[in-house]
Amino acid sequence: MLSRRGFCGIVVAGGLAAALPARSASPLAVTDMAGRTVQLKDTPKRIILLEARDIVTMSLLHPDPASIVVGWAAADRIDSDLLRGQFEQHGRIAVVGKQTPDTVSFEGLVSLSPDLVVANLYMAPQGGKDILVERLEAAGIPVIFSDLSSNASPDPARAEGVVGDFREATRMWGEVLGAGDKAAEYIAFFEARLKRVKSCVAGAAPVTTYLEVQSTLDDCCWAAGTRVWGELLELAGGRTLPGVTAPWYQKLQLEYLVSTPPDVYIASGGGWSVGGRPQIGPGFSAAQGREGLKRLTERTGFGGLPCVRDGRVHGIWTGLIAVPAFNILFVELAAKWLHPQQCEAIDPTDTLAGINERFLRIPVPGPLWASLQD
Repeated sequence: MLSRRGFCGIVVAGGLAAALPARSASPLAVTDMAGRTVQLKDTPKRIILLEARDIVTMSLLHPDPASIVVGWAAADRIDSDLLRGQFEQHGRIAVVGKQTPDTVSFEGLVSLSPDLVVANLYMAPQGGKDILVERLEAAGIPVIFSDLSSNASPDPARAEGVVGDFREATRMWGEVLGAGDKAAEYIAFFEARLKRVKSCVAGAAPVTTYLEVQSTLDDCCWAAGTRVWGELLELAGGRTLPGVTAPWYQKLQLEYLVSTPPDVYIASGGGWSVGGRPQIGPGFSAAQGREGLKRLTERTGFGGLPCVRDGRVHGIWTGLIAVPAFNILFVELAAKWLHPQQCEAIDPTDTLAGINERFLRIPVPGPLWASLQD
Protein backbone atom coordinates (compact mmCIF):
# COMPACT_ATOMS: atom_id res chain seq x y z
CA MET A 1 0.00 0.00 0.00
CA LEU A 2 1.45 3.40 -0.98
CA SER A 3 1.87 6.04 1.68
CA ARG A 4 -0.84 8.67 1.83
CA ARG A 5 1.98 11.18 1.52
CA GLY A 6 3.56 9.35 -1.42
CA PHE A 7 4.11 10.55 -4.96
CA CYS A 8 1.19 12.14 -6.75
CA GLY A 9 0.87 15.90 -7.07
CA ILE A 10 -2.10 18.12 -7.66
CA VAL A 11 -1.68 17.88 -11.43
CA VAL A 12 -2.09 14.10 -11.31
CA ALA A 13 -4.98 14.51 -8.84
CA GLY A 14 -6.76 16.75 -11.30
CA GLY A 15 -6.37 14.12 -14.00
CA LEU A 16 -7.82 11.43 -11.79
CA ALA A 17 -10.74 13.67 -10.89
CA ALA A 18 -11.53 14.15 -14.55
CA ALA A 19 -11.94 10.40 -14.88
CA LEU A 20 -14.67 10.21 -12.24
CA PRO A 21 -18.15 9.47 -13.58
CA ALA A 22 -20.48 12.37 -14.24
CA ARG A 23 -23.46 12.79 -11.91
CA SER A 24 -26.89 14.27 -12.24
CA ALA A 25 -27.14 17.88 -11.08
CA SER A 26 -28.95 17.72 -7.74
CA PRO A 27 -26.65 19.70 -5.43
CA LEU A 28 -26.70 19.05 -1.70
CA ALA A 29 -25.10 21.15 1.04
CA VAL A 30 -24.02 19.23 4.15
CA THR A 31 -22.74 20.77 7.36
CA ASP A 32 -20.31 18.34 8.91
CA MET A 33 -19.17 17.86 12.52
CA ALA A 34 -16.31 20.31 11.99
CA GLY A 35 -18.84 23.01 11.05
CA ARG A 36 -17.71 22.93 7.43
CA THR A 37 -20.39 23.34 4.76
CA VAL A 38 -19.55 20.84 2.04
CA GLN A 39 -21.23 20.82 -1.37
CA LEU A 40 -22.18 17.42 -2.79
CA LYS A 41 -23.28 17.02 -6.39
CA ASP A 42 -26.03 14.61 -5.40
CA THR A 43 -26.99 12.13 -2.69
CA PRO A 44 -23.80 10.03 -2.59
CA LYS A 45 -23.80 6.56 -4.07
CA ARG A 46 -20.12 5.69 -3.57
CA ILE A 47 -18.92 6.48 -0.04
CA ILE A 48 -15.57 5.71 1.56
CA LEU A 49 -15.46 5.58 5.36
CA LEU A 50 -12.08 6.25 6.95
CA GLU A 51 -13.77 5.07 10.17
CA ALA A 52 -15.60 1.88 9.26
CA ARG A 53 -17.87 1.87 12.30
CA ASP A 54 -19.72 4.87 10.82
CA ILE A 55 -21.57 2.24 8.82
CA VAL A 56 -23.37 1.20 12.01
CA THR A 57 -24.81 4.70 12.35
CA MET A 58 -25.72 4.68 8.67
CA SER A 59 -27.64 1.42 9.13
CA LEU A 60 -30.13 3.20 11.42
CA LEU A 61 -31.06 5.55 8.59
CA HIS A 62 -30.46 3.51 5.41
CA PRO A 63 -31.85 0.02 4.70
CA ASP A 64 -28.63 -1.24 3.08
CA PRO A 65 -25.65 1.01 3.78
CA ALA A 66 -23.19 -1.56 2.42
CA SER A 67 -24.68 -0.98 -1.02
CA ILE A 68 -23.34 2.58 -1.07
CA VAL A 69 -20.09 2.09 0.90
CA VAL A 70 -17.35 1.13 -1.55
CA GLY A 71 -14.40 1.29 0.85
CA TRP A 72 -13.54 1.53 4.52
CA ALA A 73 -10.59 1.76 6.88
CA ALA A 74 -10.21 0.62 10.48
CA ALA A 75 -12.82 -2.12 10.04
CA ASP A 76 -11.51 -3.83 13.19
CA ARG A 77 -12.90 -0.94 15.22
CA ILE A 78 -16.44 -2.10 14.46
CA ASP A 79 -15.41 -4.58 17.16
CA SER A 80 -17.87 -7.25 16.12
CA ASP A 81 -17.12 -10.00 13.65
CA LEU A 82 -20.85 -10.64 13.37
CA LEU A 83 -21.74 -7.09 12.35
CA ARG A 84 -18.75 -6.76 10.08
CA GLY A 85 -19.73 -10.00 8.36
CA GLN A 86 -23.28 -8.79 7.84
CA PHE A 87 -22.03 -5.67 6.10
CA GLU A 88 -19.49 -7.61 4.03
CA GLN A 89 -21.76 -10.47 3.03
CA HIS A 90 -21.90 -9.36 -0.61
CA GLY A 91 -18.16 -8.61 -0.78
CA ARG A 92 -18.67 -5.04 -1.94
CA ILE A 93 -16.47 -3.10 0.50
CA ALA A 94 -12.78 -2.61 -0.26
CA VAL A 95 -10.29 -2.18 2.58
CA VAL A 96 -8.53 1.18 2.11
CA GLY A 97 -6.55 1.26 5.35
CA LYS A 98 -6.05 -0.10 8.83
CA GLN A 99 -6.33 1.67 12.19
CA THR A 100 -3.80 4.46 11.62
CA PRO A 101 -3.72 7.32 9.11
CA ASP A 102 -0.38 6.31 7.61
CA THR A 103 -2.02 3.17 6.18
CA VAL A 104 -4.40 5.18 3.99
CA SER A 105 -3.35 5.88 0.41
CA PHE A 106 -4.62 8.82 -1.62
CA GLU A 107 -4.25 6.79 -4.79
CA GLY A 108 -6.14 3.88 -3.27
CA LEU A 109 -9.05 6.12 -2.34
CA VAL A 110 -9.29 7.79 -5.73
CA SER A 111 -9.12 4.45 -7.53
CA LEU A 112 -12.56 3.60 -6.08
CA SER A 113 -14.15 6.69 -7.72
CA PRO A 114 -15.88 7.87 -4.53
CA ASP A 115 -18.36 10.70 -4.52
CA LEU A 116 -17.78 11.25 -0.78
CA VAL A 117 -15.07 10.44 1.77
CA VAL A 118 -16.00 10.52 5.47
CA ALA A 119 -13.12 11.22 7.84
CA ASN A 120 -12.49 12.00 11.50
CA LEU A 121 -9.65 13.63 13.42
CA TYR A 122 -8.09 10.30 14.24
CA MET A 123 -7.60 9.40 10.58
CA ALA A 124 -7.10 12.97 9.33
CA PRO A 125 -5.43 14.65 12.34
CA GLN A 126 -5.14 18.12 10.79
CA GLY A 127 -8.83 18.32 9.95
CA GLY A 128 -9.65 20.33 6.86
CA LYS A 129 -5.96 21.24 6.51
CA ASP A 130 -4.83 17.62 6.49
CA ILE A 131 -2.80 16.89 3.34
CA LEU A 132 -5.01 13.90 2.47
CA VAL A 133 -8.17 16.00 2.76
CA GLU A 134 -6.69 18.80 0.68
CA ARG A 135 -5.62 16.43 -2.08
CA LEU A 136 -8.99 14.71 -2.19
CA GLU A 137 -10.80 18.03 -2.43
CA ALA A 138 -8.37 19.20 -5.12
CA ALA A 139 -9.33 16.05 -7.02
CA GLY A 140 -12.99 17.03 -6.82
CA ILE A 141 -13.87 14.51 -4.08
CA PRO A 142 -15.74 16.08 -1.16
CA VAL A 143 -14.72 15.19 2.40
CA ILE A 144 -16.84 15.51 5.52
CA PHE A 145 -15.93 14.89 9.17
CA SER A 146 -18.14 12.62 11.27
CA ASP A 147 -16.27 13.03 14.57
CA LEU A 148 -13.85 15.50 16.18
CA SER A 149 -12.89 13.44 19.24
CA SER A 150 -9.16 13.41 19.92
CA ASN A 151 -7.01 12.69 22.95
CA ALA A 152 -4.14 14.72 21.52
CA SER A 153 -5.71 18.16 21.69
CA PRO A 154 -8.78 19.84 23.16
CA ASP A 155 -11.85 19.94 20.94
CA PRO A 156 -13.59 23.14 19.89
CA ALA A 157 -16.19 24.53 22.28
CA ARG A 158 -19.05 22.04 22.66
CA ALA A 159 -21.95 23.80 24.33
CA GLU A 160 -24.14 20.69 24.42
CA GLY A 161 -21.43 18.10 24.97
CA VAL A 162 -21.76 14.47 23.97
CA VAL A 163 -25.54 14.60 23.50
CA GLY A 164 -25.17 17.59 21.22
CA ASP A 165 -22.53 15.69 19.26
CA PHE A 166 -24.90 12.75 18.86
CA ARG A 167 -27.69 15.03 17.72
CA GLU A 168 -25.51 16.85 15.18
CA ALA A 169 -23.92 13.66 13.86
CA THR A 170 -27.33 12.05 13.35
CA ARG A 171 -28.63 15.19 11.64
CA MET A 172 -25.54 15.22 9.40
CA TRP A 173 -26.03 11.60 8.36
CA GLY A 174 -29.69 12.34 7.69
CA GLU A 175 -28.62 15.06 5.27
CA VAL A 176 -26.03 12.85 3.58
CA LEU A 177 -28.39 9.91 3.13
CA GLY A 178 -31.53 11.88 2.32
CA ALA A 179 -33.13 10.53 5.50
CA GLY A 180 -33.80 13.67 7.51
CA ASP A 181 -37.17 12.50 8.83
CA LYS A 182 -35.78 9.21 10.08
CA ALA A 183 -32.85 11.00 11.69
CA ALA A 184 -35.27 13.29 13.52
CA GLU A 185 -37.28 10.25 14.65
CA TYR A 186 -34.19 8.58 16.07
CA ILE A 187 -33.09 11.75 17.86
CA ALA A 188 -36.52 11.95 19.50
CA PHE A 189 -36.32 8.27 20.48
CA PHE A 190 -32.89 8.81 22.07
CA GLU A 191 -33.84 11.98 23.93
CA ALA A 192 -37.08 10.56 25.36
CA ARG A 193 -35.13 7.75 26.97
CA LEU A 194 -32.38 10.06 28.14
CA LYS A 195 -34.99 12.20 29.86
CA ARG A 196 -36.10 9.18 31.91
CA VAL A 197 -32.54 8.51 33.02
CA LYS A 198 -31.99 12.12 34.03
CA SER A 199 -35.14 11.94 36.11
CA CYS A 200 -34.14 8.77 37.97
CA VAL A 201 -30.61 9.99 38.85
CA ALA A 202 -31.67 13.54 39.75
CA GLY A 203 -30.41 14.38 43.22
CA ALA A 204 -28.38 11.18 43.59
CA ALA A 205 -24.77 11.45 44.71
CA PRO A 206 -22.36 10.65 41.84
CA VAL A 207 -20.86 7.16 42.04
CA THR A 208 -17.09 6.97 41.45
CA THR A 209 -16.53 4.49 38.63
CA TYR A 210 -13.52 2.94 36.98
CA LEU A 211 -14.69 2.87 33.37
CA GLU A 212 -12.03 0.99 31.43
CA VAL A 213 -11.73 1.94 27.76
CA GLN A 214 -9.37 -0.90 26.92
CA SER A 215 -9.83 -4.00 29.06
CA THR A 216 -7.11 -6.57 28.45
CA LEU A 217 -5.73 -9.40 30.54
CA ASP A 218 -2.13 -8.32 30.19
CA ASP A 219 -2.45 -4.59 30.85
CA CYS A 220 -3.94 -2.02 33.20
CA CYS A 221 -5.28 0.63 33.68
CA TRP A 222 -6.75 2.60 30.76
CA ALA A 223 -9.36 4.86 32.33
CA ALA A 224 -12.09 6.79 30.54
CA GLY A 225 -11.29 10.47 30.18
CA THR A 226 -13.39 13.53 30.77
CA ARG A 227 -14.81 13.60 27.23
CA VAL A 228 -17.39 11.23 25.69
CA TRP A 229 -17.00 8.17 27.97
CA GLY A 230 -16.73 10.40 31.04
CA GLU A 231 -19.60 12.64 29.94
CA LEU A 232 -21.88 9.66 29.36
CA LEU A 233 -20.92 8.34 32.78
CA GLU A 234 -21.94 11.67 34.33
CA LEU A 235 -25.32 11.51 32.58
CA ALA A 236 -25.82 8.14 34.28
CA GLY A 237 -25.08 9.55 37.71
CA GLY A 238 -21.42 8.60 37.87
CA ARG A 239 -18.01 10.19 37.72
CA THR A 240 -14.57 9.11 36.63
CA LEU A 241 -11.67 8.62 39.03
CA PRO A 242 -10.41 11.94 40.44
CA GLY A 243 -6.92 11.59 38.97
CA VAL A 244 -8.18 11.50 35.38
CA THR A 245 -7.68 14.74 33.46
CA ALA A 246 -7.19 13.66 29.81
CA PRO A 247 -10.12 14.21 27.44
CA TRP A 248 -10.35 10.75 25.87
CA TYR A 249 -8.44 8.20 27.97
CA GLN A 250 -5.62 8.11 30.50
CA LYS A 251 -3.16 5.43 31.55
CA LEU A 252 -3.19 5.02 35.33
CA GLN A 253 -0.86 3.06 37.52
CA LEU A 254 -2.33 0.03 39.27
CA GLU A 255 -1.14 1.46 42.56
CA TYR A 256 -3.34 4.51 41.99
CA LEU A 257 -6.38 2.37 41.27
CA VAL A 258 -5.80 0.35 44.45
CA SER A 259 -5.24 3.44 46.58
CA THR A 260 -8.26 5.27 45.10
CA PRO A 261 -10.76 2.41 44.87
CA PRO A 262 -13.85 2.98 42.71
CA ASP A 263 -17.37 2.06 43.81
CA VAL A 264 -18.11 0.33 40.50
CA TYR A 265 -15.94 -1.19 37.77
CA ILE A 266 -17.20 -1.17 34.16
CA ALA A 267 -14.99 -2.98 31.64
CA SER A 268 -15.18 -2.98 27.85
CA GLY A 269 -15.05 -5.85 25.41
CA GLY A 270 -15.85 -6.83 21.86
CA GLY A 271 -14.99 -9.08 18.96
CA TRP A 272 -11.51 -7.81 18.12
CA SER A 273 -8.58 -9.68 19.72
CA VAL A 274 -10.98 -11.61 21.92
CA GLY A 275 -8.29 -13.89 23.30
CA GLY A 276 -7.13 -11.08 25.56
CA ARG A 277 -10.39 -9.17 26.00
CA PRO A 278 -13.88 -9.98 27.28
CA GLN A 279 -16.20 -11.44 24.65
CA ILE A 280 -19.03 -8.95 24.96
CA GLY A 281 -21.14 -7.82 22.03
CA PRO A 282 -23.13 -9.08 19.05
CA GLY A 283 -22.65 -12.81 18.57
CA PHE A 284 -21.48 -13.58 22.11
CA SER A 285 -23.50 -15.09 24.95
CA ALA A 286 -23.99 -13.65 28.41
CA ALA A 287 -21.98 -16.56 29.81
CA GLN A 288 -19.01 -15.64 27.60
CA GLY A 289 -19.23 -12.07 28.84
CA ARG A 290 -19.28 -13.12 32.49
CA GLU A 291 -16.29 -15.40 31.97
CA GLY A 292 -14.34 -12.51 30.45
CA LEU A 293 -15.20 -10.26 33.38
CA LYS A 294 -14.14 -12.94 35.84
CA ARG A 295 -10.75 -13.22 34.15
CA LEU A 296 -10.28 -9.44 34.33
CA THR A 297 -10.92 -9.44 38.08
CA GLU A 298 -8.21 -12.07 38.51
CA ARG A 299 -5.55 -9.60 37.39
CA THR A 300 -3.02 -8.51 39.98
CA GLY A 301 -4.52 -6.10 42.51
CA PHE A 302 -8.15 -6.38 41.42
CA GLY A 303 -9.18 -8.96 43.98
CA GLY A 304 -8.69 -6.40 46.76
CA LEU A 305 -10.95 -3.76 45.23
CA PRO A 306 -14.20 -3.34 47.20
CA CYS A 307 -16.26 -3.20 43.98
CA VAL A 308 -14.90 -6.63 42.99
CA ARG A 309 -15.58 -8.11 46.42
CA ASP A 310 -19.11 -6.67 46.30
CA GLY A 311 -19.75 -7.96 42.78
CA ARG A 312 -20.22 -4.48 41.29
CA VAL A 313 -18.40 -5.48 38.11
CA HIS A 314 -19.98 -5.00 34.69
CA GLY A 315 -18.97 -4.95 31.04
CA ILE A 316 -20.13 -3.35 27.80
CA TRP A 317 -19.55 -3.82 24.10
CA THR A 318 -17.36 -0.91 22.96
CA GLY A 319 -19.94 -0.03 20.31
CA LEU A 320 -22.21 1.37 23.04
CA ILE A 321 -19.69 4.20 23.41
CA ALA A 322 -18.04 4.37 19.98
CA VAL A 323 -21.31 4.53 18.01
CA PRO A 324 -23.04 7.75 19.17
CA ALA A 325 -26.52 6.44 18.35
CA PHE A 326 -25.98 3.57 20.83
CA ASN A 327 -24.83 5.85 23.66
CA ILE A 328 -28.32 5.79 25.16
CA LEU A 329 -27.91 2.09 25.89
CA PHE A 330 -24.73 2.75 27.84
CA VAL A 331 -26.34 5.59 29.81
CA GLU A 332 -29.31 3.40 30.73
CA LEU A 333 -27.10 0.48 31.74
CA ALA A 334 -24.72 2.60 33.80
CA ALA A 335 -27.64 4.31 35.57
CA LYS A 336 -29.05 0.93 36.59
CA TRP A 337 -25.65 -0.36 37.71
CA LEU A 338 -24.73 2.78 39.66
CA HIS A 339 -28.19 3.54 41.08
CA PRO A 340 -30.06 0.22 41.11
CA GLN A 341 -32.88 1.36 43.37
CA GLN A 342 -33.59 4.77 41.85
CA CYS A 343 -33.35 3.48 38.27
CA GLU A 344 -35.00 0.09 38.67
CA ALA A 345 -37.65 0.93 36.04
CA ILE A 346 -35.09 1.73 33.31
CA ASP A 347 -34.98 -1.16 30.83
CA PRO A 348 -32.07 -1.19 28.34
CA THR A 349 -33.29 -4.49 26.89
CA ASP A 350 -36.52 -2.78 25.88
CA THR A 351 -34.56 0.12 24.39
CA LEU A 352 -32.45 -2.24 22.29
CA ALA A 353 -35.62 -3.97 21.11
CA GLY A 354 -37.05 -0.60 20.09
CA ILE A 355 -33.92 0.24 18.11
CA ASN A 356 -34.02 -3.10 16.34
CA GLU A 357 -37.73 -2.99 15.54
CA ARG A 358 -38.07 0.64 14.51
CA PHE A 359 -34.78 1.50 12.88
CA LEU A 360 -32.73 -1.51 11.77
CA ARG A 361 -33.46 -3.81 8.84
CA ILE A 362 -30.99 -6.32 10.29
CA PRO A 363 -31.28 -6.31 14.09
CA VAL A 364 -28.23 -6.08 16.35
CA PRO A 365 -28.53 -9.14 18.60
CA GLY A 366 -27.94 -8.85 22.33
CA PRO A 367 -26.69 -9.12 24.89
CA LEU A 368 -24.43 -6.12 24.41
CA TRP A 369 -23.46 -6.07 28.07
CA ALA A 370 -22.70 -8.37 30.98
CA SER A 371 -22.54 -8.35 34.77
CA LEU A 372 -20.35 -10.58 36.89
CA GLN A 373 -23.19 -11.67 39.16
CA ASP A 374 -25.99 -12.14 36.59
